Amino acid sequence: MEIVQPIRDKKKIEAMKRFLAGNKRDALLFTLGINCGLRISDILLMTVGDVIDERGRVRDVYELREQKTGKAKRFPFGKNVQAAIRDYLDAYAGELSRPLFVSRKTGGNGEKAISRQQAYDILNNAAQTVGIQDAIGTHSLRKTMGYHAYKAGTDIILLQQMFNHSAPSVTLRYIGITQSEMDDVILNLNL
Repeated sequence: MEIVQPIRDKKKIEAMKRFLAGNKRDALLFTLGINCGLRISDILLMTVGDVIDERGRVRDVYELREQKTGKAKRFPFGKNVQAAIRDYLDAYAGELSRPLFVSRKTGGNGEKAISRQQAYDILNNAAQTVGIQDAIGTHSLRKTMGYHAYKAGTDIILLQQMFNHSAPSVTLRYIGITQSEMDDVILNLNL
């Protein structure tokens, strides 16, 4: 299994958003992933009813039991995510139980969610198109959220808890903080 990286460059994130804007489903997948830090397995299990109520209003939070850990989690939807949900589900009048990220392929019992492989293909294609050289995959979404939260000043212990990691060093490695970035802290301190 190839180790994927976070998307470190905010300009590349914006370029991916522009590229994915042509498909509202894919744009929401990307926006949700980089802003909530959910695992792709949990994202792909989401239903329309997880993000909008019976009146079509966007929900403020998403509560779930993580598939991997079995732990109950609560994720608020920020403004970017809420806007992407509204854009994708504008005037939606179908079943709230429908998968949020519905595939063009249908299962034996109707609509089904895109697969992990389809999500990977969507994200990897967008990353290559905008010129990202790092290995990018579905886990890059979660890592991107953690990387940028850390760079914005979020305490590593808080991120450690959000990601259910055993130690801060695991979280630093996970979000792709490099030795060069750590060296820069010391070199730029100059007390």
